[in-house]
Amino acid sequence: MGGRGRHAGVTPEFRAETVRLVETSCRPVGKIAEDLGIGKSTLTRWLTQHREAALLSGPHSDTSRELARLRKGNEILRQERDLLKKAAAFFAKETTR
Repeated sequence: MGGRGRHAGVTPEFRAETVRLVETSCRPVGKIAEDLGIGKSTLTRWLTQHREAALLSGPHSDTSRELARLRKGNEILRQERDLLKKAAAFFAKETTR
């Protein structure tokens, strides 16, 4: 097929607008795809391609904010992991009694 599938004639503007709609809407991807007459997997692929391209496009103006958000998320994950370790140890002791 080589990129000449059913949606090969779709313009880049349509794809970009569809991705923007998904990202700004609270509606599920499947519903938006259905409304636009495209497959959910197609729309999901467009979203993935868009996000990868945006990620690789270089430094962003809000990099420091994103870094802070990721660090906070990592801290929360560490706390959850530590709690789960303690719970596992507690229950392991309880089952050996």
